[in-house]
Amino acid sequence: MRWLAGLALGAAMTANIAQADPSIEVLAFSDLKGWADDDHQAALNVFLDTCPDMNDPDWASLCALATSQPDARTFFEVFFRPVLINGHEEALFTGYYEPELKGSRKRGGPYQHPLYRLPPEIEAGTPWATREEIEIENLLDGRGLEIAYIDDPVDVFFLQVQGSGRVALDDGDALRVGYAGKNGQEYRSIGQELIRRGVYEPHQVSAQVIKNWVRRNPEEGRALLHHNPSYVFFREVSEVPAHKGPLGAMNRSITPMRSIAIDPAFTTLGAPVWIEKGGAEPLNRLMIAQDTGSAIKGAQRADIYFGTGFEAGREAGKIKDKGRIVVLLPIQTAYVLIEG
Repeated sequence: MRWLAGLALGAAMTANIAQADPSIEVLAFSDLKGWADDDHQAALNVFLDTCPDMNDPDWASLCALATSQPDARTFFEVFFRPVLINGHEEALFTGYYEPELKGSRKRGGPYQHPLYRLPPEIEAGTPWATREEIEIENLLDGRGLEIAYIDDPVDVFFLQVQGSGRVALDDGDALRVGYAGKNGQEYRSIGQELIRRGVYEPHQVSAQVIKNWVRRNPEEGRALLHHNPSYVFFREVSEVPAHKGPLGAMNRSITPMRSIAIDPAFTTLGAPVWIEKGGAEPLNRLMIAQDTGSAIKGAQRADIYFGTGFEAGREAGKIKDKGRIVVLLPIQTAYVLIEG
């Protein structure tokens, strides 16, 4: 769903961590706040959604064991060890969701703002035109790359930030779009830019606040959106059933309040991750790392998936909390990292 898709599994993940030279500490399960009170079976069910795609032998063996439906808490405690990576850093938790936009297959009336397919000339990792150049110079017009037209350019921008979403079409039909690629430009936070300009204090910024400001200030708002040169392209993924979540970085549906986006340089995609989120509504829960995001950088950084639609978006937009992130790794992997 988010746009750094790819599997960083097993030995590759260990090599990445070693290169990053972080601090690593193996904890006991008794060190995890609220561990005994969680629904471990719910986490195991989500783990089973994506563990068959984890090709490292250690993970493949654990996935095979998980399919035999063991006692969930015992399974995690016997075969995993909690590993705290860069524990000297304070964690930052944010939330994300699957937007639901209004659109049309044809341009007309309020539906003027296209969602584009990936242009064939773009190569992964190679910088292409910036957001401003794409929009001001109309670089994609007339190429037949349009998937749908949306009624609000701000919604298009935030759909690109989220990486996927649903579109309710004006003919009564609907479609789902997912991440297909990007223009190779570095992501810049427009929320941070508003703070830098003195428009808001850090504690005031949320997705809804930013949307409202851009809509109230259309000219300045357009320039603000251009501050982020990154531009995301989409593909149709309407084959995913409506009752399932959008596709994450492992190309499997993600689960509200059990799936998180992480930095795969530090955390294996598919791994169980224990989070201890502070803030107004603390959350201690076993999640599964099934997604990534261009703004998710570092071992102590995670984005919690809240679900689809307006209410999920409102709840996700409130989250900007501190805490701690602990990865559950196979015993062999955990101790290889310590010895390394």
